[in-house]
Amino acid sequence: MKKIFFLFITGLTVSVSNSQEISDAMRYAQDNITGTARFRAMSGAFGALGGDFSALTVNPAGSAIFSNNQIGITFSNQNIKNNSNYFGTPTSDKENSFILNQAGAVFVFKDQNPNSNWKKITIGTTYENTGNFNNNIFSAGINRYNSIDAYFLDFADGVSLNTLQNVPYNNMSYRQQQAHFGYEGYVINPVNPLDDENTQYETNVPAGGNYEQTNEIYTSGYNSKLGFNIAASYKDRIYFGANLNLHITDYRRTSNFYERNSNDLEATPTISDLRFNNNLYTYGNGFSFQLGTIAKVTDALRLGVAYESNTWYHLYDEISQSLYSTRQAAGQSEIYESVNPEIINVYDPYDLQTPEKFTFSGAYIFGKSGLISVDYSIKDYGNTKFKPTNDSGFRQLNSNINDQLTTNSELRIGGELKIKRLSLRGGYRFEGSPYKDGKTIGDLNSYSAGLGYNFGSTKFDLAYSYTERDSTQRFFEAGLFDGAPNITSKLNNVTFTLLFEL
Repeated sequence: MKKIFFLFITGLTVSVSNSQEISDAMRYAQDNITGTARFRAMSGAFGALGGDFSALTVNPAGSAIFSNNQIGITFSNQNIKNNSNYFGTPTSDKENSFILNQAGAVFVFKDQNPNSNWKKITIGTTYENTGNFNNNIFSAGINRYNSIDAYFLDFADGVSLNTLQNVPYNNMSYRQQQAHFGYEGYVINPVNPLDDENTQYETNVPAGGNYEQTNEIYTSGYNSKLGFNIAASYKDRIYFGANLNLHITDYRRTSNFYERNSNDLEATPTISDLRFNNNLYTYGNGFSFQLGTIAKVTDALRLGVAYESNTWYHLYDEISQSLYSTRQAAGQSEIYESVNPEIINVYDPYDLQTPEKFTFSGAYIFGKSGLISVDYSIKDYGNTKFKPTNDSGFRQLNSNINDQLTTNSELRIGGELKIKRLSLRGGYRFEGSPYKDGKTIGDLNSYSAGLGYNFGSTKFDLAYSYTERDSTQRFFEAGLFDGAPNITSKLNNVTFTLLFEL
């Protein structure tokens, strides 16, 4: 009997298995426009401008543009709506959040020696919430091609029946655990149930190709960066800077998948519906550095170049899962199955290396009346790597990353018009897809606008930005290959900043 062995243990268990996916890497490899209201109003085109706390995150030489000591704080309200279309069925969900987006301070030390070419040194520190993970996605539709059974069959292939019946759940690998849920929930059955060495399985879901499926994803958390900056000005014409960055991440994801089929009942009990719940908690920290320079070619024209190193993350995953299914045969009552080990799998820590980035910038200053600025960045997402690379699972995952991801570019354009103490701003941002297929995550388009008012030693800035991006991502990385919801994400953000000169 399948129920000979079952765990009723609540607690933690340590596993050496890995369960990472490409989407996990992309969560930390992709950039977001966050930061001060002025920065966001101009779509982050600050690589050659400097003089803004968030400009330091693009080009660390930007702090040497500051003339006086400054401190500032920024808050944002984010509203994201996800429109999903799954096999022709439209659904939508949204999430609203209010966060501390940025805080920073820069201190300027001017050289009083008139004969020195090094005019000043600046030291700064900034905090930015570089990733707001608060989000909800709901998808529903009728899949006429795949049942969730394909997921469990994929993991069960090659796993012995003896393992599923006699190995404690907390001693199983991630692959074996997924097979365990399918087996204990009667979603799959062994081809040879009397053979302990059986490694082949077949579905217990009735055929017919009419599977009503829903998937709910709730995420929360943040990815933040604490930066320490130093910069210097040479003859007030060339500026050099460097950042050391500490990254901190805390991510929670809950997904609830439900499937119901209305296919004809058979003589033996088969699956009529099931719910598969997954909870992921990822946390850890990372390190990166940045180098940059800005040159005043003329009093009006500025050029900049910046390098951002790989970010080296050290991460931990915790996963808990449960499955509830219903079986029924023709003319018989329903049979309910519950597979809930009530165990949190705590996996061995692992490393993630996100790709480096190059940014080339230009800006033209129209005296005191305004400016226009352009940034162009390049990043090769195919260089993303999970480590240790000699791990067989990571080796295959890294190969998939190299096969599926590509080099992409990002263009940011911003402008500012000054009318006495009032500043009017606008910007545009385009980022190409990091995937070779251009669909898993599509191109990004973003528009922004804002204003600022200078009270003297105090400044107030306000910004609004709208970002839209399409994506097509399956519910699970294994199985269900013939169906994936098309999701259009629309993000509205309002940001305000208070700056104080000291």
